[in-house]
Amino acid sequence: MKFQRIEDLRVDSDLSQKQISEILHISQRSYSHYETGTRGIPVEMLIRLADYYDTSIDYLVGRTNKKEMLR
Repeated sequence: MKFQRIEDLRVDSDLSQKQISEILHISQRSYSHYETGTRGIPVEMLIRLADYYDTSIDYLVGRTNKKEMLR
């Protein structure tokens, strides 16, 4: 499953895969696999990405189109 939204959020933030992988403390290769869907994203990484982009995990994985978190 390709995770287009994590790629879109990264690009919209003007970040390279290397930059976001450093923020997440993983290799660029691992992050690339997450974006392309060749490797599943662990829940811990989804939480880190959601926190970084201030959005929900549901938005990241395409379960909702609402980018803003409900508080």
